[in-house]
Order: sequence, then structure tokens, then C-alpha cells
Amino acid sequence: MPVSESLTEKLGIQYPIFGFTPSEHVAAAISRAGGLGVLGCVRFNDAADLETALSYMDENADGKPYGVDIVMPAKVPTEGTSKDLSSLVPPGHKEFVERTLLKLGVPPLSGDSAGNAGVLGWLHSVARSHVDVALEHRIALIANALGSPPVDVIERAHARGVPVAALAGTAAHARRHVENGVDIVVAQGYEAGGHTGEIASMVLVPEVVDAVGDKVPVLAAGGIGSGRQVLAAHALGAAGVWMGSYWLTTAEYQLGDTPIQTALVRATSSDTVRARIYTGKPARLLKNKWTQAWAEPDAPEPLPMPLQNLLVSEAHQRMMHGGDLVAMPVGQIVGRMNEIRPVAEVMASLLAEIEEARARLKA
Repeated sequence: MPVSESLTEKLGIQYPIFGFTPSEHVAAAISRAGGLGVLGCVRFNDAADLETALSYMDENADGKPYGVDIVMPAKVPTEGTSKDLSSLVPPGHKEFVERTLLKLGVPPLSGDSAGNAGVLGWLHSVARSHVDVALEHRIALIANALGSPPVDVIERAHARGVPVAALAGTAAHARRHVENGVDIVVAQGYEAGGHTGEIASMVLVPEVVDAVGDKVPVLAAGGIGSGRQVLAAHALGAAGVWMGSYWLTTAEYQLGDTPIQTALVRATSSDTVRARIYTGKPARLLKNKWTQAWAEPDAPEPLPMPLQNLLVSEAHQRMMHGGDLVAMPVGQIVGRMNEIRPVAEVMASLLAEIEEARARLKA
């Protein structure tokens, strides 16, 4: 398969396939399979919980490298506690959420369920605690999903010999990342899950490669779920690929007994919508009655990050634990996620498809 020897050798991985996932079980399996598992840290409210997850990675990645993805948004208004920030959420927004949940028949949480699960991880101060924990482990990469990390964080990572990656939705973003000291740029297209820009991957990747590819490796992200697409990313100039959504339907994904995987397997590539209702920034989600409610004329405008997170966090937990609605970012590649398979099988399929595509092109 096409590889960037400098990138794979620098990180100590076999294949330039980076797998972002909120599950330490999936991340460890990706690393064992020869890629770089990247654990999303935003779901960890408490640094101690992240410590437990990274200890699991240390023990279960078979000594292979792994990375972390830490969300570090702007400082204001992200400092303080969730209780402090909740006072900034307008009462009308809270009433709309409660009214919508009642209309959709979503039951309340049980007494032992935390309504703020995965909320504090969006705060800048908590993200910094994630950095502190991560740098005490044998991580091979720190990535930031919301632009360049603060310069002091980049310097701390470099002092530990850890490269830094940042996602970019435009060539201008990529240039700023490199100016700030970022080592790897992830060009994430419009098709992706999570936070996305306005430019599709086929256009974005070569633009970013032309802008910064002579200085840093560029990874292609958005709409990648087959070996053909991995090979296409290489043809566009990428040194590797960053895949997130595709790992959500792996057998190792174990974040509770929820209807998430069932909904993902059933979905087609047309069953997503890009909206600000998940975090306050544009993110691609599965379409359902919840996303439709926010598109109605009487719906309020989504709040800025992290206030939108605080507003909808308990609603998301209620949907996950008590109904068939799924509040889950996922890319348009969901149309190819049609079965539950182990990570090792997914990786083997990707590699086999790359070779098949190469052979077909040669013919």
C-alpha cells in the first residue's frame, strides 16, 4: 500500500491510518492492527476517568503507539463550572428542550445516570487537565479538533517529543496551524462527522496539500470508509487518512447498551444533516425527529459552544438510554457502515481493498 515512510516511521506505526474514536477499546484495537488509535477525550468530565482509559490503552495496545484528541475551544466563555455556565443558558431554550423531549416521548434519566456526562470535557480548563494526564502516558500524538492548541500546549508536547495535529477545514486554517507549530494537518471535508467546514474532501485535500504539504504531512478526513478512498486520498497528496465515523460500528465499541449501532447500520449516506444543535458549532448528525424539531420555525437558534452542550447534554443522555433516537455525530460514510465487525477485520478489509484498487489501476 502507499505509505509515507517518514510519517509511519516517526510515529512507529505500520500503516498511515489514524482512527479517531471515543472508545478506548476501539482505539487500542486500531493500534494493535497497525494503525494509530486516537482516543477522543471530550467525553471525560473527570481527569481520573481519562487516567483509567489511558491506563487501559497502555495495557491493551500491545505496546503499539496511540494518540489522544483533546478539544480546546476558545477560553471565553468556556472557563468555570457547568453550574456557573448554566446560568447563561436562556430559559426559553431550556423550555424548548423539555417541551420537545415530552413531545417525542423521551423518558427522564434513571436516578443513577449523570445528565452532564461528556459536558465538562468541552471546557478549556478541563481540556488542559486532559493534556496534563495524557502527557504522563506514552502517547504518540496530541490532536485538537478545534484548530491549533494554545502555543504553550504545543511547546509542552514538543518538549516530551510528542507531535501535535490539528483539523483544518480550509487551506487558510492549515497555514495558521503550521505557523503555530502544528506538526500534522488533518484536512477534514464537509462529508465528515463531527465539526466540519463548507468544502468537500475532494476539493479540500489537494488545496491543503498545496498550501502546507511541503512543510508538514497532511491527513485526509471526511467520507473515507474503503480502501479505494484511502488510495484516492494518497493520490490527492495526503500522507495518510484520518477516519472517525467508520469505527462506530466495530464490535469493540462498548459505550453502553444503546441503540446507536443499530441506527448507524440502518442509515444511508442521505440520512445525515449538518447543524449547530449538538455543540454550537456545525456538526453532522443522524437525521431524526430531534434534529427535525430544531429545524422547525418555532425552534430557537443554537447557542455558542459550550452553552449548547450544556443545554442538550441531558437530552442526549435521555435519548441514548430511553428511546430509539440517536444523538450521534456521524459522517456521510455511514451509508457504508452496514454491519458490526471487529476492528482487525475492518483494517484487513481496508488493506485488501487498497491492493485491489492499485491492481485495477495498473491494469
